[in-house]
Amino acid sequence: MKTLSMTSLMGALALLSAPAAFATSTTSIPAFEASITAAKSTTSPGGATILRSEIRNALNAFLYDTGGPTGVDSAERAYLTTRLNDAPFQQSLTGTAAKYYADFYELNDATAPVAQWAMNPVAQTPASLYGATGPLASSSSIREGAIPSSQGVVANQSILMEAFGSFGPQAGIFEPITVKELLALLSGHTVAGTPTVDEVEGALAYITAISRNSNRLYYSTWSCRGCGAPGYTAGYVVAAVSTDRRFVRMVNVMTASD
Repeated sequence: MKTLSMTSLMGALALLSAPAAFATSTTSIPAFEASITAAKSTTSPGGATILRSEIRNALNAFLYDTGGPTGVDSAERAYLTTRLNDAPFQQSLTGTAAKYYADFYELNDATAPVAQWAMNPVAQTPASLYGATGPLASSSSIREGAIPSSQGVVANQSILMEAFGSFGPQAGIFEPITVKELLALLSGHTVAGTPTVDEVEGALAYITAISRNSNRLYYSTWSCRGCGAPGYTAGYVVAAVSTDRRFVRMVNVMTASD
């Protein structure tokens, strides 16, 4: 069992509070505005309407504004709040784009709450939980845990990044994902080969069972050298969060190893 530590959480706080050296809001906000202007041009895929893919690309300016993952700082959060309450802007988004914006806004609240909880390995094997054996099941590891209500915090970017540390490798920034995108992700190649339809469908049902009412699904990618296996390894992790944002189920899938 791994308990989230004050030290590691303070490290996440340092990351998400965006030190001046990162100069985040001074570069990310103009980059976001430029992306929105391009997305609303008559030559863009959606014309004057902003598509989900376009708002995702624009919002990535807040996550990777120095060429690497930095997270959302307080100045960026204030700007995102203004845009959230900007009716004309919100009306320019498609329904799925507006959903992505809302999910992104909720996840990236620019805080790094301190909480004591644990992400524990599940008792059953991935194959039994998916209801099928195959490359996806053999490449998966699963952990889950609940933040006690007494802690007074809920799952956000900082909590998810810290929670994934229980697997070993360091995840990148988590981003919202749809069920359709999750299905495509689970269907992709793993370190053990291409998953079967049965295990993909089983994994999809198992993951979304946690987030069905809230539709809170997130994913991140990772790579590491010497993390649980010789040489280089890489993969992705999916986090499903419950309606009250206190229960988290994470499915980690290895996709490469040398």
